[in-house]
Amino acid sequence: MMPYERFEAWRLCHALVIETYRVTEQFPKRELYGLASQARRAAFSAAANIAEGSGKRGPREFRRYLDISLGSLHELSYTFRVANDLGYLTPADAASLNEARRLAAIMTWKLYDAMRRTRATGSP
Repeated sequence: MMPYERFEAWRLCHALVIETYRVTEQFPKRELYGLASQARRAAFSAAANIAEGSGKRGPREFRRYLDISLGSLHELSYTFRVANDLGYLTPADAASLNEARRLAAIMTWKLYDAMRRTRATGSP
């Protein structure tokens, strides 16, 4: 197991990547390099930054990558909103994606907070 795989935040972000790819396959072909690509990149960035940050030296650097991951999850929220408003998402897909994104963001924030406490106390 890779070090990042132990984090629930990463597991939720990874599942979000897979779900985002699945759903964006149904977007109009004209969105392949537009909204579909943007959603995929934002979802991938959230998971990839947790993976990359877990390999850095110390909690401060890891927190920086978690902060980027949180930003990507917020970007994804807006991307899903636009896709929904354009009618590219079914109600079920919109609800599922938004819930998956919400849970990933909560767990990523909790991991960020744990890394912040690690810096302050020396232990998570």
